[in-house]
Amino acid sequence: MPKIIDAKTAAAMIKPNDRVMFGSFLAVGCAETIVDEMVKLGTKDLHLICIASDYDDKGVGKLLSNKQIKSAQVSHLGTNKAIQEQYNNGEIEVEMVPQGTLMERIRAKGAGLGGVLTPTGLGTIVEEGKEILTIDGKEFLLEKPIGAEWAVIKAEKADKMGNLVYSKTARNANPVMATAAEKVIVEVNEIVEIGEINPEDVITPGIFIDYIVKV
Repeated sequence: MPKIIDAKTAAAMIKPNDRVMFGSFLAVGCAETIVDEMVKLGTKDLHLICIASDYDDKGVGKLLSNKQIKSAQVSHLGTNKAIQEQYNNGEIEVEMVPQGTLMERIRAKGAGLGGVLTPTGLGTIVEEGKEILTIDGKEFLLEKPIGAEWAVIKAEKADKMGNLVYSKTARNANPVMATAAEKVIVEVNEIVEIGEINPEDVITPGIFIDYIVKV
């Protein structure tokens, strides 16, 4: 059974040098309240895993603007000037990962797989330092799993067992990230009693959830 905590407590559990996944795409599906508490706390040297670095003043971008991130694996940074400037100045390490590849690498971690094979990135900087395998005459990159100490995700509703329902496109990366971290914190708008959510509507089973934050 997950523990119900407040956002400040959630933020305090994340320590320097931790790897943190955020289910967010241009701030949609981002646990904004927990991010705000992390900004107040100022925990630094974090490794960020997210589809996009969002905006300077919204979503995970607030952590970047506050210079709390030392490295990142992202697919998109075009809307965040802070990460661009820090990268150009050598203040942050960034691995650009194609979005589909990023999701598959996280899924692989959650499923206990050794990696995934994809042709995406062949002949580009994406292939640098990676193993190339030939299968049935075609070349593929071996992309290794991505995991983290924490997944900080956002859902619309949870029951007290941690079963989650998402709102529209806020579903994005949240479900897959919930499977691939050692501990999972979910920020929700509503907590209901066990049995109040139709099992057919559950996207993330409660077995993956460790902490629930209601906002």
